[in-house]
Amino acid sequence: MLQNIRDNSQGWIAKTIIGIIVVLMAFTGIEAIFQATTNSQDAAKVNGEEISQNELSQAVDMQRRQLMQQLGKDFDASLLDEKMLRESALKGLIDRKLLLQGAENSKFAFSETALDQVILQTPEFQVDGKFSPERFDQVIRQLGYSRMQFRQMLAQEMLIGQLRAGLAGSGFVTDAQVLAFARLEKQTRDFASLNVKAEPAAVKLTDDEVKAYYDEHAKEFMTPDQVVIDYVELKKASFFDQVSVKDEDLQAAYQKEIANLSEQRRAAHILIEVNDKVTEAQAKAKIEEIQARLAKGEKFEALAKEFSQDPGSASNGGDLGYAGPGVYDPAFETALYALAKDQVSAPIRTDFGFHLIKLLGVEAPEVPTFASLKDKLTRELKTQQVEQRFVEATKQLEDSSFEASDLAQPAQDLKLTVHTSKPFGREGGEGVAANRAVITAAFSPEVLDEGANSTAIELDPETVIVLRAKEHLKPAQLPLESVAASIRVQLTKEHASAAAKTKAEELIVSLREGKTPLDKAIDGQSWKVTQAATRGQEGVDPTVLQALFRMPKPVAKDKPTFSNVTLADGSLVIVRLDGVNEAAAPTEEEKAQYRRFLASRIGQQDFAAYRKLLESQAEIKRF
Repeated sequence: MLQNIRDNSQGWIAKTIIGIIVVLMAFTGIEAIFQATTNSQDAAKVNGEEISQNELSQAVDMQRRQLMQQLGKDFDASLLDEKMLRESALKGLIDRKLLLQGAENSKFAFSETALDQVILQTPEFQVDGKFSPERFDQVIRQLGYSRMQFRQMLAQEMLIGQLRAGLAGSGFVTDAQVLAFARLEKQTRDFASLNVKAEPAAVKLTDDEVKAYYDEHAKEFMTPDQVVIDYVELKKASFFDQVSVKDEDLQAAYQKEIANLSEQRRAAHILIEVNDKVTEAQAKAKIEEIQARLAKGEKFEALAKEFSQDPGSASNGGDLGYAGPGVYDPAFETALYALAKDQVSAPIRTDFGFHLIKLLGVEAPEVPTFASLKDKLTRELKTQQVEQRFVEATKQLEDSSFEASDLAQPAQDLKLTVHTSKPFGREGGEGVAANRAVITAAFSPEVLDEGANSTAIELDPETVIVLRAKEHLKPAQLPLESVAASIRVQLTKEHASAAAKTKAEELIVSLREGKTPLDKAIDGQSWKVTQAATRGQEGVDPTVLQALFRMPKPVAKDKPTFSNVTLADGSLVIVRLDGVNEAAAPTEEEKAQYRRFLASRIGQQDFAAYRKLLESQAEIKRF
């Protein structure tokens, strides 16, 4: 069925069954219920709309994860300023709330079908080119979302995207702006460069300098904020051995299973839509004209390719493939099941327009034996009982944990084991500590400061835990001896770079005053000359290029302009600008490219200005 949806996602049939996907996507796991009550305190209000502490905690955690991914092994959580991280995350949430309000006030909207099409057509949610509910759940769970939360987030992104496109797409530029930009963009420059190396080996540091740096930057040398948690884990799988299935229940399930089997019918159709441009009378006249041509012997497949307005099937001669009851529009289905093989219906009116329907084939259902279905039915019936027991046990765990001052009693009530984690910080740790919801709960004020048990946390659809803080390892000052080596490396690099900069500046003064000839090698090193360098010149450090094109034009051929650039390793490059070369007028194709680029950039600036306007006019309260 999902394959049919995928195959016909642009056609009318997708519109009739997409509602099924809407319902499926709307179902959430129990984590949505539990997380909703985690923290009712507000972090901010934007024009009266709340931003919860839970939203802020999730945003902070997302920023921390992004930093971890960007920096990889170089990530050091102890260097993060938690206050700055929270302020940045809160600003992002406020900006987002303002944009959503702006989109709503500007009447931007989209249909649920459009949202479902985005989900269905997202490659990350597909397996072998087909939408997979299992893959969808797996991906969004890794992102920390339930189905409901993901749909809400995606819907918000689509609204903001519409608003951004509406503003950014309205940017325009004049011909004069295009020509001015082209002149600068195509300009080339003649220059020479000379490296002044930093010499760390020549730097001599004293212990007092290291100590002074340590004292001045004491906040940078702290252990991370960590917590050790106790937790109990409730697993759905543990209930399977506790339930059994009666033979009469199996027989009833088998009869229900085979009763649901029905024949599959392969339909083809020709659709003439009724819409804003085509009246019902016009569509009916057109379908009757096609019906008359069929009566004269023309092929149904050829007429479907020529006239059908269902893009999902027209190219296949109107073929919709096999489907059972409940898939098509009721009027369409009634007509289809009244046909004999190869028979064509009279014109049928549905919400989409008028159809001619042809029955291409019928497949009778294959009735499986009881033996072949017994294992499957047993699993399904057991699963139903297990689901019920799991929900009841989760509720019991939730209630017992709320009333208890520790986890010993809830563990005893449900015959669970209290586990203890290794210390972990706000960036997470191993095992359950890698789960975002666990990290958020462990560092929440209720658990960390008030010593309460957490609410039930769903790790996955099969596992729920409750946790409490066993030990809070607050940030502490690292001893000087443990960080002295890294301080020495940092100070040595800074001193070596400063010495190289002083030398470079002295050389530039000497070059400007003519005391050092422009063509003379310096310290045995010759100038590296580059002619007609472009803004994207290969083989030149981007930092050097950026500085080069910011330098003022030389006043005379023998009076070059000088600058210096510090590289990542602390060395410097002296840049000598010898000349500026103006480019030929741009071609029409280049003008068009520049115009698109500039219009896009201006549109982005307009969008940024709109965000500023929303902020200036908003009533924002931070708590």
